[in-house]
Amino acid sequence: MKNNKFKFLFGLLAMFAVTLFISCNDDNGGGGAPEIENVSLAQNDSLVEYGFADNMYIIRGKGFITTQKIYFNETDTYFNSTLVTDDVILVTIDRDTPYENATDELKVVTKYGTATYHFPVAPPAPSITSFNPVNAAEGEQFTIYGSYFLDPVVTVGGVQAQVVSSSLTEIVAVMPAGSANKYVKVKTISGESEWDISAVGTAIYDDVFYDPWTIEAWNNHVFVTDQTKAFQGTTFFKKDIEGWGNIQGNWGWQEGMGNYTGIHFAVRSDDAGKLVWIFNGSGWGDATHAITTGTEWTDVRITWDQMGGVPAAMQNLSFQEFSGATHTYYFDNFGFTVD
Repeated sequence: MKNNKFKFLFGLLAMFAVTLFISCNDDNGGGGAPEIENVSLAQNDSLVEYGFADNMYIIRGKGFITTQKIYFNETDTYFNSTLVTDDVILVTIDRDTPYENATDELKVVTKYGTATYHFPVAPPAPSITSFNPVNAAEGEQFTIYGSYFLDPVVTVGGVQAQVVSSSLTEIVAVMPAGSANKYVKVKTISGESEWDISAVGTAIYDDVFYDPWTIEAWNNHVFVTDQTKAFQGTTFFKKDIEGWGNIQGNWGWQEGMGNYTGIHFAVRSDDAGKLVWIFNGSGWGDATHAITTGTEWTDVRITWDQMGGVPAAMQNLSFQEFSGATHTYYFDNFGFTVD
């Protein structure tokens, strides 16, 4: 489906380029006042009577060639002038366009006049940024973080979860039965979003470590609680690691690795850094296990195949600094992958 969507958009842009060429050659100066005839969703060029923020639309009419401004609900909306001809405009509705107590009006302002068109804008599709606890059991409450959660329906692996409370940015729901190794999804009138980074019940660390795992205090790491900066949930940890130094997880024993396909974790650093991941004591000083880090979180995923096969058990996960210089490294969202 995604490939078909991209193919359609590429085809649409190609046709638009031809239309633009013809319009430029036949341009009579665009001296008339603009008129809006209809609006279509760019994804499939279907006529619509209202739009959703964060989506691209085709405005059809005439007199657009000298377009100076486009407004949705009085919001000055960015548009690419190369996607404007005398009778067609391609434009994406800004994600922050107001949708409550709004004018429900599309306005195109050109050198020669202004055209208005009744066009309500609905909120954007919801977006999940994380949830926790990842290992919530059946009947336990969990919190979903994100945006635009308007009258949300929550499902886990296709099974609807009871919503206890919700706001635009948080949902508290009850984990349904049979959720292990399944993904959390939120659906609203505007669309849906799935958090496919972590499946239910697969966490090693989300906001806390799960038995038998921890990082012992002698590592001198620090836990930071800040949901706006965390990759998952609300809490992550950091350590200033000197060149070729390390942060070491404890030694434990967890079987059942055949239930998973590998491991994942999120990492970033204050500036450009490099770490080597150490699994079950193997990998110290091995550049083939090195990952580069930067100021944005990186979701690192390592399959059992990359490790040479499914291990009998997980015993340890550690990291060695590999740039040779001191950096502050941040870690979050350790878990197992299931696909």
